[in-house]
Amino acid sequence: MTSQETASFLKGEVFFCEAEREGVTRKRMAKEAVKYVWEGAIPLQIYLHKSDVASHPAPPPALVLAPRIGYLPLLIPLIKPYFKDSLPPGEDSIWFDYKGFPLKWYIPTGVLFDLLCAEPERPWNLTIHFRGYPSNILIPCEGEDSVKWNFVNSLKEAQYIINGNCKNVMNMSQSDQEDLWTSVMNGDLDAYTRLSPKLKMGTVEDEFSRTTSLSSPQSGQVVAETDVAGQVKTARIPVRLYVRSINKDFENLEDVLEIDTWDDISYLNRPVEFLREEGKCFTLRDAIESLLPEFMGDRAQTSGEERSMDDTEEADGSRETGEIKLVRIQGIEMKLEIPFSWVVNNLMNPEFYLHICVLVKAPQR
Repeated sequence: MTSQETASFLKGEVFFCEAEREGVTRKRMAKEAVKYVWEGAIPLQIYLHKSDVASHPAPPPALVLAPRIGYLPLLIPLIKPYFKDSLPPGEDSIWFDYKGFPLKWYIPTGVLFDLLCAEPERPWNLTIHFRGYPSNILIPCEGEDSVKWNFVNSLKEAQYIINGNCKNVMNMSQSDQEDLWTSVMNGDLDAYTRLSPKLKMGTVEDEFSRTTSLSSPQSGQVVAETDVAGQVKTARIPVRLYVRSINKDFENLEDVLEIDTWDDISYLNRPVEFLREEGKCFTLRDAIESLLPEFMGDRAQTSGEERSMDDTEEADGSRETGEIKLVRIQGIEMKLEIPFSWVVNNLMNPEFYLHICVLVKAPQR
């Protein structure tokens, strides 16, 4: 081997080792990100509604740390004993509100917080009711059983979107289903990590580690399918998008008006077709544009971007386009240029849905 060949060989070895180290580092970072999601919690200060107070004086608020990936009804076993001496006799019909606004129990607690608190409020002040369930606004909840049913049903929906069927969830043994649900209730990531591969949901190739994947055949990523046009379709991603529309413009998040009705929130349960072209990164912006083209088209604006007079006022007096003011996932205010693959692989909820909260300035008609 000549000296030039030796130098080329050594250079290749160095590149391969660096790629391997980069792959290990990225995997470690990904594990840390998922760990942060599972350990994420919101401090709650929960008041007993005055109509339910049967003692004097009224009890002080309960302080609870609520897991982001959890659900409000799962906190009832912690909260009810605290207030039991102040409750009136009768049958419980428990629900929560935020500033008089009834909270939907089947939406993860972290999503509710991100959606309703434009400016994060800590502790988050909620009110618990033991009577007067608003059945005209909220669907019935029978405690943990209802929450578990909702979780498993969402899991089936997600698997159908990803795989075209939900047989892996249906074929899961009863004990495995119970253990999977218990891992979510207890925030036990290790137990969940052992059980969730049985669902065979697959993974999305991370754009960050794509170079490493090409260098290392043991990257563990799913091989993508390539269509005749040269595009790569890696997955269909289950997404739940919550769009909160604000009619009045604002400069700071603390100026956002309180929400009055769920009618001010649009809910989209729709998959994102994860498409990637050679040399182009599929970003969070691309994903949201596929769901909200009216806000992400050529004439739409995202907060902080400059816009010319020609874009907002046309000679014929056409209406102004909307503006995305904030995108929040797992409490993180996201930059739209981030690769969507990283978001999917690190910020999904345990039922394999990606929950995205968007605050928009509605267009003036």
